[in-house]
Amino acid sequence: MPLYEHVFLARQDLSQAQVDALAATATEIVEAGQGKVTKTETWGIKNLAYKIDRNRKAHFVLLNIEAPGAVVAELERQNRINEDIIRWLTVSVDEHETGPSAMMRKNERERTRRRERGED
Repeated sequence: MPLYEHVFLARQDLSQAQVDALAATATEIVEAGQGKVTKTETWGIKNLAYKIDRNRKAHFVLLNIEAPGAVVAELERQNRINEDIIRWLTVSVDEHETGPSAMMRKNERERTRRRERGED
């Protein structure tokens, strides 16, 4: 079955619970199409390089998906309809990354550096 990494950006004014609900909805769409989500990561609120629909920041969420292409097309169609999702990107990959993603490793490195400097 094809493997995909799906990242979506949700509006900055949403609560974390609402962002988790968006991720759960995406997971339901994939599972309804006989696929499965192997990993869900919430990267938190990050600055955007430019404004998107009057948003300077957004919640970033990563989903690792194993599903047929039609399921991904349906997921992207639902993203297009949802006003809370401002951007998304789905990339086909040969294999999913094991362990935390590069963004999660970067966040952990930054936390340890702040602790070492005594900023925390």
